[in-house]
Parts: sequence; C-alpha cells; structure tokens
Amino acid sequence: GLQGMIDEVLRGCDFPTAERADAALVAGVGTRDPQAIARAITLAENLPETYAGIAPQIAALAAARRAPVLGVTGTGGSGKSSLVDELVRRFLHEFRDKTVAVVSVDPSKRKSGGALLGDRIRMNAIGDPRAYMRSLATRQANLALSGHVRDAIAVCRAAGFDLVIVETSGIGQSDTEIVEHSDVSLYVMTAEYGAPSQLEKIDMLDFADVIALNKYDHRG
Repeated sequence: GLQGMIDEVLRGCDFPTAERADAALVAGVGTRDPQAIARAITLAENLPETYAGIAPQIAALAAARRAPVLGVTGTGGSGKSSLVDELVRRFLHEFRDKTVAVVSVDPSKRKSGGALLGDRIRMNAIGDPRAYMRSLATRQANLALSGHVRDAIAVCRAAGFDLVIVETSGIGQSDTEIVEHSDVSLYVMTAEYGAPSQLEKIDMLDFADVIALNKYDHRG
C-alpha cells in the first residue's frame, strides 16, 4: 500500500553521502564542485572527527581565498530569506563574473527535533551555476545559528566564492551571535515592533552595520 511505497522511497534515499575525508574531497572543494562542497559541510556536521582530518587544508584554502561574509539576521517572518534572494539576484545580475554562496540556518523544533529548512521556499535566484545554497538546522532549540556554521563558511571560502551570505533563523531581542561570523551584519525587521521602548531591547540594533526595515509597503 501507500505506506509501503513511502518506506521504499525512504530506504532508497537513506544512505550516508559523506564518509571519507581525503585529498580528492579537498581538491573538489577547491574547484568549486557543488557535490564536494556539500559533502565537506555534511562531514563537518555529522562526522566532525573525520572532518578534522581535512580541516587544516580547508582552512589554508579559505585563508588564501578570503571572501567577505554578509551576516543576515532578524526576527522570524521579517522577510530575511526574500531579502537574501533579492540580494543574490542583483549580485548575479550586476557582477557577471562573480559567485555567491548562501548558508541558511533554520531552527530545530524542541518537540520533534526536526527542522523545516523553509528558507529554500523563498529562493528563486539561486538556480544559477554561480550560486550555491546550503541549509543547516540549528540542531538545538533556542539557538539562531548552527554550531557548524563556522565550518560551512570555511568550506565556502575554500571553494573560492566571491561572497558568502549567512542567514540566521529568526531571533528574539538578545541574539548577536552573527556578528562573530560576519564581516558585515544586516539586521532585518518590520515596522510592527510594538512600542518605541521595544527598540531599546533589540541588542542587534547596537551591533548591526546595516538595518533593513522590511515590508514597508504594508498599510500603516
């Protein structure tokens, strides 16, 4: 029946995609092979001990190809993913010889342990050979970033992307972790923030390099 079909499809998809860390994987990352990039990040997420074997080579490549990192953060529903998609579209249009990588982090639910990874729903401009996107789950509740985002940035830099965009999951009033991972930070919010005194509680307003007031076309 239907459940049997579902089980068969899941069995066909459920296999390890990255088990070995070797020179071939590092070489693939260095040539911007999307499969190698994905496997290196998966190794960092799932098998950090194995990834440690290639981490120095990845770090050396990343240091030689240091790309700027734009950190995008903001409250849930403020339109971060749509804004990132528009930034990617304009970047690819304006700079015909440049490449961009997007690392989007979505929250893991405390009850189920799963993550929707819904940022991809808003991405329309990444269907381009010069763009790469990777979704990460926080894997812990109440966090805005994955513990492996630093490794993901290093892999993207080692791959030679000209720009790396890191998008956090929706945050509250006190999360400024993205500043530690980015060269330029962008805080996205809407006009519906409540009373003016609420602005005093938003820690990122003190640290963000750029603030985007999104969804300004709504009534009011």
